[in-house]
Amino acid sequence: MDFLSRLTGSFSTGAAGNPTVAVIEAAYRHLGIDARYVNCEVPPEALADAVRGARAMGWLGFNCSIPHKVAVIEHLDSLGESARIIGAVNCVVIRDGRLVGENTDGQGFLISLRTVVEVAGRSVVVLGAGGAARAIAVELALAGARGVTIVNRGRGRGEALAALIDARTPARGEFAPWDGEYRLPEGTDVLVNATSVGLFPDVDARLPLDGDSLSPRLVVADVIPNPPTTVLLRDARARGCTTLDGLGMLVNQGVISIRHWLGVEPDTAVMRHTLEQIFTG
Repeated sequence: MDFLSRLTGSFSTGAAGNPTVAVIEAAYRHLGIDARYVNCEVPPEALADAVRGARAMGWLGFNCSIPHKVAVIEHLDSLGESARIIGAVNCVVIRDGRLVGENTDGQGFLISLRTVVEVAGRSVVVLGAGGAARAIAVELALAGARGVTIVNRGRGRGEALAALIDARTPARGEFAPWDGEYRLPEGTDVLVNATSVGLFPDVDARLPLDGDSLSPRLVVADVIPNPPTTVLLRDARARGCTTLDGLGMLVNQGVISIRHWLGVEPDTAVMRHTLEQIFTG
């Protein structure tokens, strides 16, 4: 008999609020794999020790969340393509003692988006310029989006992300200042809310968008998983738009991580059901 479990996990600060442990362990149980996902509270000053510990204990890999997505890079041996462009890592794979950093934020979103639309040749508007927006915008650009417009209140981060897309991907990157109510440009195919507006407990918050610019031809996606149906998605559905909630992105991030670590394909339905139970009861 073999009593040695394969180990994976997550390093973050504020780990108690991370539902990923429940989702991934549900996937492991369904697969019948003797593996564990250890959700660890790791303060910034202990990150180096945590990474060394994971390597020393033979972990297969780990996720990194706030505030470690950038700081972890100095402790790794190499980066995947999108992680290198984004400049942040949320999934580390340990193979033969080497640590490889990947970014599954944008990849998870892209897989989810492709269930309703193919991004190649599309015009995309991304609301926000933070970590999630950066990962999503870069991944969509690498997947063949014709143009990606970054809409943000802060000009510095917004312009920097648009310039990154323009310089490092085949897509055209543009910045639009978010002053007052934003009106989507004619010809927009996909709108992505990558801000935290509408996240629990502020579930009634509404983005300053011109509702008349939400045409029925539009795909509207929200990265917020809790609640799964945000005010933005309700408004978009009322105007005939195709909508996409944030649960798919979260599920697919877990799927990609498990694939990296164990080389197996988990059941997405099991993982999504677990999230739905957590967020909707």
